[in-house]
Order: sequence, then C-alpha cells, then structure tokens
Amino acid sequence: MSVRLVVADPHPVVRAGLVAFFADADAQIVDEAQTGEQLVAKTLAAWPDVVLLDVKFPDQTGFEAVETLRARRYDGRIVFFSDVDQQASFARALAVGADSYLLKKTSRAELCRVVRALVADSDAGLERSGELRRVASLVRRRTVDPTNPLTPRETQVLRCIALGLSNKEIAASLRLSLDTIKEHVQNILRKLDARDRAQAAVWAVRNKLIP
Repeated sequence: MSVRLVVADPHPVVRAGLVAFFADADAQIVDEAQTGEQLVAKTLAAWPDVVLLDVKFPDQTGFEAVETLRARRYDGRIVFFSDVDQQASFARALAVGADSYLLKKTSRAELCRVVRALVADSDAGLERSGELRRVASLVRRRTVDPTNPLTPRETQVLRCIALGLSNKEIAASLRLSLDTIKEHVQNILRKLDARDRAQAAVWAVRNKLIP
C-alpha cells in the first residue's frame, strides 16, 4: 500500500530532499506547501494519509496550522519533522493532536518506519511515537508526593504550565474542559502563593516536576 503524503516546509531545499527521501519508499508526495495557509488548503484538498511538517512557517506556526486541520475534521496522521528540539514544542505538538514529532537528525530509515507504522496501525495515535511519547508520559503522570501541596491533577496541570502551554492547550492535552483547567490554575497559584504562571513554573522546575 502506497502512503500518500503532503510535505510542508518553508525551505525548498528541505522539501526537495523529503521528496527524494520517499521516492523509493513506496510513498507518494501528493503535494507540497511552504506556508501554513498552503498546508491547510492543500491538505484539505488532497486528504493525504500523512502530513509531514515543520514547526516554523512565515505566516503562522505549524501548531496553528494543525489546530486548524483538526478543527476542520482532518483525521489523517500528523508528523512534525523539525530541528526545534525543545520540550515546549513537543508538548504543543501533543496538545494540537499530532501523532509524532521527529527531529531532522532522524535517519531516513526511522522516518519511513514511523510514517508507515502510523498509517498501518489505526491505534497508533494512542501510543505516540518519537519525542511525543516521552512528553506524553511526563504530562499525564499522576504521582502522589507528600511534600507536594498540590493534588495529582493539579501537578499535571502545573507540569503543562511549566512547559509553556496555554489553558486551551492544557485542556486538549489532558482531555479536560477549559473551565476545569482554569479552576486548577487558580488553585495552583493560591496553594503555591504564586503571583502568576511564570512564578508557578519556576516552582515546578525547582521541585523537579519536569526534567
């Protein structure tokens, strides 16, 4: 079965390399995009099996583009392929509904393997691959620490805050309502006697809630 892809990257040389990358991998590049707007339009027109995209575009972020695609009911696989190696980016990719996040130093064999595995396994999104597996485990970890004044759920939310996620992104990551997240944030700030989210994030780092 040939995998149909839309490849999106702001750099023509990178896109050309990806096309060559998949040329002999039983995959078909059905379209290319260099902006977030193009990515959304071309994906909805072609409805590929996989969208392979970078994080940065001249008009918007890849996260914003994916959020639009998911809102428009695109249900194909989404793989970030970027040189941005930051936990905050992994967490945002998870929040918007990506299936995998691979760094551009990833080998050709591994990239092809992940793409084909995601298409072949209808439940692959439940166990995300690449960098998302680690950050998903971190975000969803619920542990009880007697020295921590927060509940396990509040601790989860605080980890997300420390990763730089907005309330909306936290709600998506933890599959909770936005109102529930807002309530948790207020409880966290009160319990930690923190003035704002930044101060709460510092507390999280100092107390090793995130590596």
